Amino acid sequence: MSQNTPKKGLSRPVEVVRAELLKDPDTQRIAKTVGMELEEYVELVLDYAQNPDKEPVVKVVADEELHAAGFKTMTNDDAAKLLIKVAKGELGVNEEFEKSQFEDGKGKKPANRGGSGFES
Repeated sequence: MSQNTPKKGLSRPVEVVRAELLKDPDTQRIAKTVGMELEEYVELVLDYAQNPDKEPVVKVVADEELHAAGFKTMTNDDAAKLLIKVAKGELGVNEEFEKSQFEDGKGKKPANRGGSGFES
């Protein structure tokens, strides 16, 4: 298989998609947010794009391990209170989401960057 031949899940050559992702401000922001190097994040995205049947890895970690790594965890009471608020509909919906018309399929594709929130 040639390097330029699209793999399963991609309609364009992987090199083209890789270059676009590396330049994309949303991709750069997301990589920074999740604490990954941009190149490493892009390769992970490409791996899932090329292998659409691949299941994501979920790691369950004890609270103590998270605390040792500097993360704050919710208490059981905090989690219960949050779930009750969700069930009661008390959390509301983000105004930008409401304006996007995303659910009815009539709006433009939302963008994850500042400004209007939409790509043209």
